Amino acid sequence: MEIGEASVVFITIQVKITDYARRIGVQVNTMNPKKLLTDDDAVSPVIGVILMVAITVILAAVIASFVLGLGDSTSTTPSASFDFEYNSADGNVTVTHETGDNIDENRLSVVLNGTSKDWPSSATSGDTVSSGTTIVVGQNGDIFASTDLNASSGDTIKIAWNSEDGESSSTLGEYNVPDN
Repeated sequence: MEIGEASVVFITIQVKITDYARRIGVQVNTMNPKKLLTDDDAVSPVIGVILMVAITVILAAVIASFVLGLGDSTSTTPSASFDFEYNSADGNVTVTHETGDNIDENRLSVVLNGTSKDWPSSATSGDTVSSGTTIVVGQNGDIFASTDLNASSGDTIKIAWNSEDGESSSTLGEYNVPDN
């Protein structure tokens, strides 16, 4: 007996059993392919549950963003390029704002070897540091002049920007003083 013959025998036996069961009054449920494809009784509840879960997740995310303060506005770090020029004779470094955004001088500080000083207001015209603005860092300069801090080989000078709320800062320029 081949596979095709076996299926014919199985179907024939199944039909006979179904007919016999119906004759004696037993309810027989047979699969009706047309009814299976058109029966959508369980679709609405499933889609409803999926939509309810999706709405709950989105609502929870929105509430969490407000509670955690993720929706607050943030300060955008300005984009600026600074040029550093070291004079080994007097230990001063000239810092020049080359290109980029104009920056409020109250937001800038100069850091020499971990010691921070505000950007000197005498170096700017008005309250804005713009392209071409120059300061001298060191004992004979605009900043750190009253201290014993001189820029020498291996020292690091950073130009730091601080947000208005004081919660964030960024380094806009960094310079390592070269060996003499």
